[in-house]
Amino acid sequence: GLPRAEGRRRGVEALRRAIRAAGDLGVRCLTVYSFSSENWSRPQDEVSDLMNLLRLFVRRDLAELRKAGVPSPVIGERAGLPSDIAALLEEAESTTRANTALTLVVAFNYGGRQEIAAAARAIAREAAAGRLDPETVDVETVARHLHAPDLPDPDLVIRTSGEQRVSNFLLWQSAYAEYVFLPIHWPDFDRAAFESALESYNARQRRFGGRAERTGA
Repeated sequence: GLPRAEGRRRGVEALRRAIRAAGDLGVRCLTVYSFSSENWSRPQDEVSDLMNLLRLFVRRDLAELRKAGVPSPVIGERAGLPSDIAALLEEAESTTRANTALTLVVAFNYGGRQEIAAAARAIAREAAAGRLDPETVDVETVARHLHAPDLPDPDLVIRTSGEQRVSNFLLWQSAYAEYVFLPIHWPDFDRAAFESALESYNARQRRFGGRAERTGA
């Protein structure tokens, strides 16, 4: 019953709770879907609100992330972004790059299909220039050309709001991820919800296409 802008503001508070909980619970890498490639199609006032929230988050929280030792790489397309937004993303990356605590990956202007298409274009350019034999292109080749090839694939993807779809998020990387779908909306996400998702993950058996069973833990 509240305005959408209030929901987005509280969503930022949920993000802060998630970062703190992830660090406390031993999560080594947390990726947040902050703005998708498709979000540009939303009403202009909503897009402006989302941009302002990013500005506020970086200005208010970046110092705390640096102090906590949290590196914050950004994945997604940078071309065409407002200049101040691009500068903020670069600042978030460059000023936290040397940190070694929980890695907070920010997916901004990101789309899984777009990421795979960009990797395909990069591979095609290398092949056309004679630097790469097309017959040698394999899974590892594609992975090396993704936005952040050094980051681990996710073990767990948490989807809130009762939705049961992947929404173009980490399509390549989450091929063998476990999914947990929560009925709560993102602004209500808290430590208890995070713990519930991890408990569900730890109770599962993961085979990765084989017969040997491995638990989430």
